[in-house]
Amino acid sequence: MLKKDRYKAFVEYFSTHNPDAQTELHYSNPFELLIAVILSAQCTDKRINQVTPALFERYPTPESLAESSVEEVFGYIRSISYPNNKAKHLVGMAQKLLSEFNGIVPEKVEDLVKLPGVGRKTANVISSVVYDKPAMAVDTHVFRVSNRLGLTTRATTPLAVEKQLVKFLPIDTIKIAHHWLILHGRYICLARRPKCEVCPITHFCKYFEKTYNAKVINTIEE
Repeated sequence: MLKKDRYKAFVEYFSTHNPDAQTELHYSNPFELLIAVILSAQCTDKRINQVTPALFERYPTPESLAESSVEEVFGYIRSISYPNNKAKHLVGMAQKLLSEFNGIVPEKVEDLVKLPGVGRKTANVISSVVYDKPAMAVDTHVFRVSNRLGLTTRATTPLAVEKQLVKFLPIDTIKIAHHWLILHGRYICLARRPKCEVCPITHFCKYFEKTYNAKVINTIEE
């Protein structure tokens, strides 16, 4: 199957079966989403959603978070991964948000990455989810699933994956395709044991083609 046909099949399937895909992080405004995405690095959305209600209540604004101490913030997020660094990032992010952006979460990726704790992935999430920009955030799920499906070729870095996906996806699907790939990776195309037996898109999956053909050959040889 040609790459363009895989992309076409990918968009057609998910546009039909998951047209309203969205982040599973809970938030009510751009500032809360920024906090949640920073915390979600190498941690599950489920865990983040357990700690953010109390955090959001205590720090409803950039001002309240900027005035807090790292130690106090740590107390709210101690159960997630890397709480020390993330507490420092949150306080630093809020302070810079006030000093450089008047307390408003910026729209552009190049501005977002200036904030402590915000890398390109986080910046793309905010840009696409909050501001509806055609930005592709690449996490481990997006990286893995896009490669397995055959949407990317020899893409060995998150930036390379991002560039290929943005190049070949219709521009109006880029922001939602990020969620399609994440959710598929989270629930079906698992890292260690992908659930190919229940996957509805094996008909255009390169990984399945190779795996299935190898099994058929082995069965014939036996």
